[in-house]
Amino acid sequence: MDSINRVDTFMAGLDHPRKAEIEALRAIILSADPDITELIKWNAPSFYFKDDFATFRLQPKNTLQIVFHKGAKAKDNSTAVEIDDPAALLKWVAKDRCVASFSDMDDVQAKQAALVDIVRQWIRQM
Repeated sequence: MDSINRVDTFMAGLDHPRKAEIEALRAIILSADPDITELIKWNAPSFYFKDDFATFRLQPKNTLQIVFHKGAKAKDNSTAVEIDDPAALLKWVAKDRCVASFSDMDDVQAKQAALVDIVRQWIRQM
């Protein structure tokens, strides 16, 4: 089974109050570049471009977050990621790791253009 089918199968069985928002965010991220692929990592949809770069954080269920990172594991020699984020979508937790949070579908739609821009900036630095 290829990775997209695994993600679709995972999503079909997912019981989450923000499932519609997760599906919308998946589509937004995948639309940023045709070479982005997805897989399941850490029991959530995750995205790959030369390396893992973003993963959903599905717990707790009352919030929805995407963690941006450079690879599956933190690296001692990782370089800082420079992102122009005029919408202030990202909260940085390390020089190469940050989180984007979404509250509901209106929030997802309002942040769509900013998220696509962030994804494109991020993968250029992979």
